[in-house]
Amino acid sequence: MIDLEKFEVASAGTGGWHVGSLPDPRSIAVAKKNGIDITDQRGKQFSEYDFEIYDHIFVMDNTNYHDVIKLANSQEEINKVQRILDELFPGENVDVPDPYYGGNNGFDNVFNMLYQSCEKIVSRLS
Repeated sequence: MIDLEKFEVASAGTGGWHVGSLPDPRSIAVAKKNGIDITDQRGKQFSEYDFEIYDHIFVMDNTNYHDVIKLANSQEEINKVQRILDELFPGENVDVPDPYYGGNNGFDNVFNMLYQSCEKIVSRLS
């Protein structure tokens, strides 16, 4: 059995326009439907300090990848950064699709994709 207590997970964006805001209501609904409560989550902006406190940094797309590694101060910090879908599509640099443009099931589809990737990450890091 995987001990999830040994993991600390945080979420941050690369831009500051949603700092302090709740997640999109559709994200909250999909998470709730899947047994996850994100109603207390607030937007945060990624900073250089995050390299100091996290061992692994997963980004949603190639733009985020380049934005995050620009903040790195060493190769060691750059090596912490990985595209989250590399777990499902190794070496392909696949972006997580924007759920806003995914039709009625956009948020469900993105949740499922991320869930599968996170299962692989947890298994690999356990």
